Amino acid sequence: MERKYKTIKSSIVIINELMLPSHSNFSGKIHGGYILSLLDQVAFACASKHSGSYCVTASVDTVDFLNPIEIGELVTMKASVNYVGTSSIVVGIRVEAENIQTGAVKHCNSSYFTMVAKDNEGKNVQVPGIIITEYEEIKRFYKSLKRMALRKERNHHEENFDFKSDIALKNLENYNVKLEIVE
Repeated sequence: MERKYKTIKSSIVIINELMLPSHSNFSGKIHGGYILSLLDQVAFACASKHSGSYCVTASVDTVDFLNPIEIGELVTMKASVNYVGTSSIVVGIRVEAENIQTGAVKHCNSSYFTMVAKDNEGKNVQVPGIIITEYEEIKRFYKSLKRMALRKERNHHEENFDFKSDIALKNLENYNVKLEIVE
């Protein structure tokens, strides 16, 4: 079977939504959970558009809330494919909020979702490769590789680190920790 390829631009999804009082938290800012829900939707749409299949969220890597979003601001989420594997797609999403009265725009969030393409029986399916047409797309691709390598390193560390060792316990003195281990 010949491998298919699609341009990154062909799968870009942009959504705009006006932030309402019903989206706010107790401090009057837009609730982070609401933004996460929108991020998941736009990641799904972008990955599904690229793959031509139903996609599920496999992981969310890096959700940095950089600036609060206010009630009445127009939020724009731009999602694009940053990396593809065999059945996985890393979708990068940039969130900006615009004060519609002043026109001031601020970067509020950057997020990376790993989505997996599925068939009707829930089995992974192969996704098209990507055609890179800009240097910025190369940069995003390599940044995805770096995040994946860091995740593998973190998982390896967690599997192999002896948290009960004398060195690990002694090191806790450098932190705001008081040990009262009961065995």
